[in-house]
Amino acid sequence: MPYLTITGRGAPGSGEFGAKVGALYALAYGVKALMKRDGKDFSIPKLEGLWWVESDKAAWETPREEWCWKLLIRMPEFVTEEVVERAKAHVIKKRGEKLVNEVRLERIDEGECVQILHVGPYSAEPESLEKMKRFMEEKGLIPHGFHHEIYLTDPRRTAKERLKTILRQPVKRVDR
Repeated sequence: MPYLTITGRGAPGSGEFGAKVGALYALAYGVKALMKRDGKDFSIPKLEGLWWVESDKAAWETPREEWCWKLLIRMPEFVTEEVVERAKAHVIKKRGEKLVNEVRLERIDEGECVQILHVGPYSAEPESLEKMKRFMEEKGLIPHGFHHEIYLTDPRRTAKERLKTILRQPVKRVDR
């Protein structure tokens, strides 16, 4: 599946994180505008994120400033690298948003995954992740890729208790 992606490191909500979310959306809407002119309009999907840490500790035991992430916005199959480059030039010219140069069009295929709908604050995700872990153990599965989140609600407009996030983990069978 094609995605617009941008990578960073640090706490969610940090200045870098916010700036890169802004650049990702600016480019996504730039691509949308170009495709609409070509008669191929589409809706901008939800923000997603891949998360990992570069240590042996669990993410929740690692300081948030050390978290690594790749933010994603899914694109339709008809979006090409050429369209993305044209949109980058337009966004830079119109908005001066140079961070769009860090955005890439990337194909991501996670294969088999386990996922759960988490409702509540991000800080309570370990409870849902523990349910996923138990399920994986029961089914003979182990993690095989980065932790993936799909943000169904906007944290700027939704009470923490009502946030909805799909937590996804690519997996493989233990015997593979």
